[in-house]
Amino acid sequence: MELTSANGIGLIVVSHPDSASFSLAIARQAESTLKMLGYATHLCDLYADGFNPLLTKDEVRGMGTVDPTTLRYRELLSLADVLVVVHPNCWGSPPAMMKGWMDRVFAEGSAYAFEKGSDQGDVPRGLLTARVALIFNTSNTDEERERAEFGDPLERIWRDCLLRYCGVKTVVRHVFRVVATSSITDRRRWLDEVTSIVRETSGC
Repeated sequence: MELTSANGIGLIVVSHPDSASFSLAIARQAESTLKMLGYATHLCDLYADGFNPLLTKDEVRGMGTVDPTTLRYRELLSLADVLVVVHPNCWGSPPAMMKGWMDRVFAEGSAYAFEKGSDQGDVPRGLLTARVALIFNTSNTDEERERAEFGDPLERIWRDCLLRYCGVKTVVRHVFRVVATSSITDRRRWLDEVTSIVRETSGC
């Protein structure tokens, strides 16, 4: 796979069924900023790629996969120096397509491993070498209510349950809200924030 750059590789993964969504706009803004910083980039639009999010029986048993898209995503993830993930908040969790990407791509032997060679309840060893992961979420719940009533589970899912587990030590998450009532001016300002966050965390 030809994907090299002096500054590193940026992988952007987005999950939204509408190609005109603000999530896609965030992903493209992050990609263009990484390119401007000198990264080689690859944007994975899970819907446009026709990704199948369903785990197979072999994958559940740790026997690997033969699905070419999943294999390609695993390789891209292993090469990434900067990972950017974009998706809406769906009931306090990633949407189904993104959850399938997490399940199939963050696989044993690819994203993490065990010292004893298999899962015997011991602490895993993260295999990912990304310097930083940026999680951009969209939401229609204001921040105070989200934290008071729901506890913002997406923060724990991405930071502790997945990325740090797999070796990514620096995880930065930012939520844009309230999208449903946002104006064009709001969205332009938010895209400028995307540029600033990517620059601050990924600049070489």
